[in-house]
Amino acid sequence: MADEIRLADRLAQQLRQFIAEQQLQPGARLPAERQLAQQLAVSRSSLREGLQKLISEGVLISRRGGGNFVARQRDDWSSTRLVMPLSTLLTDDPGYRYDVLEARIAIESSTAWHAARRATLEDKAHIRRCCEMMQQVSDRDDPDLAAHSDVRFHLAIAEAAHNLVLLQAMRGLFDLLQSSVMQSRQRMYTAPEIFRQLAVQHEAICQAIIAGDADRARSVTIHHLEFVDATMRNLHEEEARRARSMRIPDSKRGQP
Repeated sequence: MADEIRLADRLAQQLRQFIAEQQLQPGARLPAERQLAQQLAVSRSSLREGLQKLISEGVLISRRGGGNFVARQRDDWSSTRLVMPLSTLLTDDPGYRYDVLEARIAIESSTAWHAARRATLEDKAHIRRCCEMMQQVSDRDDPDLAAHSDVRFHLAIAEAAHNLVLLQAMRGLFDLLQSSVMQSRQRMYTAPEIFRQLAVQHEAICQAIIAGDADRARSVTIHHLEFVDATMRNLHEEEARRARSMRIPDSKRGQP
């Protein structure tokens, strides 16, 4: 599984080098997949992994039926005035993770609904592949990879929605999403039953989108994120309760 992730990274780097060597400017179209795979001496399935990674990072834009294009660089306003302050807020005050979850409910319920209506067979295969990868990565062995796989699943759904505004909103939240997912998974890892429920929820989202059931895709996505929100709040309250109890002097413990 880790090899598949590394392969995507290597292919993404090859694509970056190709773009630089060919001096492709923003808006330029990449060669067709078959031609590009031949030029890079890789399989088309491997090439798609690299393309999807660059699409999720905002380096490339995929236009339905039109191919892949070099994206225009984000301007300073979007990168410094929007994303960076939000990242700082999450670092300075972990309580903002709940704001991130609320934003995710608003955005991802829409991306799931649109993905169920618009996803191509290739999109559905990619979502299924991301879901299976996520289920196979262990938080005990590699928590960073587990969190990354979780984020990739949700980004794959946003890509399948074929709505550039929603996709860019998700990409703009990528760093926050990665940090929020990692913190959530680290806290919930101590409860195996919670992870079993999360696996069921992710599978339900995947199945609803593949089945083309837009209303169910939206409802199970909302249920999943509300479950994460409620679970995180409960775990935080339990930790705070234990911390308060530890401050009680030993001489008073056990007294009526």
